[in-house]
Amino acid sequence: MPTDTPTTQRLEVPYRLTRAGVVMTPAPGDPLEAEGVLNPASGRGPDGELYLLPRLVAEGNISRVGIARIVIEDGVPVGVEREGIVLEPDRGWERGVGNAGTEDPRTTWIEVLGVHVMTYVAYGPLGPRTAIAVSSDLRTWKRLGPALFRYQEDLDMDLNLFHNKDTVFFPEPVTAPDGTESIAVLHRPMWDLGETKPGQGVRLPAGIDDPRQSIWISYVPLAAAREDLGNLTLWEQHRFVAGPEFAFEELKIGGGPPPLRIPEGWLVIHHGVTGVLASAFAQQQKVNYAAGALILDADDPSRVIARTSEPLLAPETDDERSGIVPNVVFPTAIEEIDGRHFVFYGMADSKIGVALLERTD
Repeated sequence: MPTDTPTTQRLEVPYRLTRAGVVMTPAPGDPLEAEGVLNPASGRGPDGELYLLPRLVAEGNISRVGIARIVIEDGVPVGVEREGIVLEPDRGWERGVGNAGTEDPRTTWIEVLGVHVMTYVAYGPLGPRTAIAVSSDLRTWKRLGPALFRYQEDLDMDLNLFHNKDTVFFPEPVTAPDGTESIAVLHRPMWDLGETKPGQGVRLPAGIDDPRQSIWISYVPLAAAREDLGNLTLWEQHRFVAGPEFAFEELKIGGGPPPLRIPEGWLVIHHGVTGVLASAFAQQQKVNYAAGALILDADDPSRVIARTSEPLLAPETDDERSGIVPNVVFPTAIEEIDGRHFVFYGMADSKIGVALLERTD
């Protein structure tokens, strides 16, 4: 299944990230932000303003999704004005005994459907599970439910068995492997079933021999989504996209903000992880998260045509190196402001930073 190897001839990735500052820190004394603000989604509201939808973490690692207007000065995001909570773990499947959360939202404005589509992690009874919600205004979200994977015979495996995170939809339709006009979504299955049922261990789909967590792609037929937005939860035609390859990705990789259409194809800002992983349910303390980039083929986004061998951004500042989970740069949102693109990222699971994305050619 994976055909991409270090010897594959590739284009360069003609982009760089340059820090532009910190845009959000926990509000002093706010119990809903006691354990950090981080990993935001973003979008432009009907009022034309740009908003962050940050993950807000309360004591006990209980996460909600807030909304905050981005304050811009001289074309650069410099802060936020909080405007409340838009999603919290108030559904039974978003809560377990001793845990709960609506975590790490990503939002994509899908023009052909006329809605913002949010993927988020529901931290429920069996652990982290991808879920989908939709909104026309970024404030009122309708849950569509957990993501479901159609069975695919050639994989010899039910992808619904596995925890899955780092999911994000493409903003424009693409052509699926069967030729159908579709909405594509990136995701990252977690193959260790022992996290759910002790003793089961790592189980891999047919054709996969590397157990490290990697980026996959699935599709939703556009016609089905137009007929019923609920079909955005039913994913099919699953394909491996990219796995760890370079030193900064040694443990695992995962997707970040919605893919950005560029002349060469689709630019995907992703994260690579090194260090030592604890349980999937633990707040990691011995890892290092850095941001890199992939370019996916415009016509076949399951095919990598370029990738960075070194990080575009790695934890170097105090805010990135010290926090709830130290040494983390975790990109999750991208927005255009006055003709320039800015990437918003979690800093050590505690604050939110922003970096300017620029072409280097």
